Amino acid sequence: MAITLHPSLAVHPGEWLKSEIVEAHDLSVTVAARLLHVTRQALSTLLNGHADLSPEMAIRFEKVFGISAETMLKMQLTWDLVQVRRRADDIAVEPPFVASAQRRGMSVAERESASV
Repeated sequence: MAITLHPSLAVHPGEWLKSEIVEAHDLSVTVAARLLHVTRQALSTLLNGHADLSPEMAIRFEKVFGISAETMLKMQLTWDLVQVRRRADDIAVEPPFVASAQRRGMSVAERESASV
């Protein structure tokens, strides 16, 4: 059984960066964008939760502010997964292969060889 994060705990990394880094350091978006060598618009879009955090932007924040790029990207992945899980019932797939193979009476060995 997978451990899942409660959706209320997921935070868009841009919103977190805005409150915990940019605002906490009393920086304007313009000044932060200059430090990161990105456009003000690109940074603003991220900080307002309208764009995903890219690996390149994560590295920029790591280099300027010392925050782990991996941590920020895990935050993005968690945010993305929570958003998709909210609409998981709308994602069409075929029935699970294992369950359908069991219904057809296939043995474990047959199922494993069929999946290769």
